[in-house]
Amino acid sequence: ASLSTILTEVAREVGGDRVQVVALVKPGTDPHQYEPKPADLKELATCRLVLASGKHMEGYITKLKESAGVKGDLILVGDRFPSLKMRTDDGEKPAGKGSMVEDPHWWHSVENVQRAAQIVRDELTKVSPEAKDDFSKNASVYVAGLESLKKWAKHKVTELPREKRILITSHDAFQYFAKENGFKIQPVQGLSTEDEPSNKKVSQIIEVIKKDGVKAVFFGSMENPKVTKELMRESGAKVGGTLYADGLAARGEASTYEGMVRHNITTIVDALK
Repeated sequence: ASLSTILTEVAREVGGDRVQVVALVKPGTDPHQYEPKPADLKELATCRLVLASGKHMEGYITKLKESAGVKGDLILVGDRFPSLKMRTDDGEKPAGKGSMVEDPHWWHSVENVQRAAQIVRDELTKVSPEAKDDFSKNASVYVAGLESLKKWAKHKVTELPREKRILITSHDAFQYFAKENGFKIQPVQGLSTEDEPSNKKVSQIIEVIKKDGVKAVFFGSMENPKVTKELMRESGAKVGGTLYADGLAARGEASTYEGMVRHNITTIVDALK
C-alpha cells in the first residue's frame, strides 16, 4: 500500500508485475489533509508493505502504527535520507519567527526519488526475496530514466541566469527543488496549504518582487489563495502558472513523476525568463 502518489509510481515501476500496489492517497488529493478512513484501514490489513512519505507528512502515522489492522512493515521512506528544515508561520509570532520543522516535500529533488527507488527495491526484496532480480532490474531502469530527467532539468534551468532564479510560491514546498537547481525561495504561505499568510508577510513578498524585479509568482494546483490579486496589483508581477507541489495529478502531463517535474521546471523557467 502507498500513502504517497510519488511512492505509488515508484512501487509500480520497481515492483512490476510481481507486486500489486494499492494507492490509498489518490492523485489530485492533498496529502496534508488526507486521513485514513475505515475502508482504508481494512485495505491496509491485507498489505505486506506500507510505504509512506515520512518526514512528518502523515500526521496520522502514530494511529496507523497502533492500529491492529496494519500488519505489514510500515516504511517511512523520506526518513531514510537528509532533511531540509523549514519555518512554520505562527500567527502568535512575528513573520519568520515560527518554529523550525522538517520539510516533508523531499520528492522535488530527483536525486531523492532515485534514493526512494532503491529503498523500495530493498524493502520489496525483503518481502519477496525470490523476485530480487526482477526488482533490481526494474529499479535500475527507473533510476536511469530519472538520471536522464535530472540532466534535462539542469540544462533547462541554465536558460535562466542565476540572479533570476527567485521562486515565489503560495505553498512552501520547493526547498529540495531549489537546492538541487540553484534557486532562492520566497514562500507566501507556510508549511500547509491550509495556512493563510499574514498581511506583513504579503508586504514583505511585494517588497522582494519589486527589489529583485521578479517577473512571476506561482500557485499550487490544490489551492486558490486569496492573496493572488493583491500580490499582482501591488507588485506588477504576473501569475507564472500552476505548480504541482504535493503530488501527482489525476490526469494529464503531471500524472507521472517525470511529467510533473518537466511541467514544474518548464513553467518556472519560461515564466521567469
